[in-house]
Amino acid sequence: MDLGIRGRNAIVCASSKGLGRGCALALAEAGCNLVVNGRDPDALKATAEEIRTRYGVVVTEVAADVSTPEGQEALLAACPQPDILVNNNGGPPRRDFRELTRQAILDGVTQNMVTPLELIQATIDGMASRGFGRIVNITSLSVYMPIQGLDLSSGARAGLTAFLAGVARGVASRNVTINNILPGKMDTERLRSGIRYGAEKAGVSYEEEARRQTAEIPAGRFGTAEEFGRACAFLCSAHAGYITGQNLLLDGGLYTSAF
Repeated sequence: MDLGIRGRNAIVCASSKGLGRGCALALAEAGCNLVVNGRDPDALKATAEEIRTRYGVVVTEVAADVSTPEGQEALLAACPQPDILVNNNGGPPRRDFRELTRQAILDGVTQNMVTPLELIQATIDGMASRGFGRIVNITSLSVYMPIQGLDLSSGARAGLTAFLAGVARGVASRNVTINNILPGKMDTERLRSGIRYGAEKAGVSYEEEARRQTAEIPAGRFGTAEEFGRACAFLCSAHAGYITGQNLLLDGGLYTSAF
């Protein structure tokens, strides 16, 4: 399926690894030129080189922390007029909420709420003036369903979701959409750290905890970054202009709800 975005320019935050990398690969497959980002220059370089080799698109690397003003300036300098923005960032580490300091809470909210809002502020009017824009925020299943130890991440991402619900409606008539993808148990390092955390708490092996968590998922497996990326690419496509302000769950049916 031709997604109708060949030649479009996309910024994909935190895209050297994991779900962000999956999104970058899928957008490159659709023909987008990319700005990829990460804090590990070696991992970022490897991802950028793979994308160039496989898809022949223009790929610009920005090694920076997207939560810093300097990191955001570098991203926007590399792509001043993005057609597509995929907001992604690492979340706070698992921690009992009683252990959170004021600064830890502020840092978590900055990572997972303030940072994407700042990038949207910087890019949304340009998208509207050009008559095309796709913004996708990678949030989490924890917005809907609590996950032990991720209260700070859940709260910040839920705040982002609520904040943007009205913003999305305000630009829909200009062919600019804002949507969120909520990953469940995806096969990433974040998940693996959660399995280790759960195994330690339960006093069982990593393998036993992984089997237990897999058994909870109706699909019977963990998700992949590749299928996550393709869902993101569709929301960024020319065909998704009538989808906005939505939360797309990619969780293999883990969250139980009829609506």
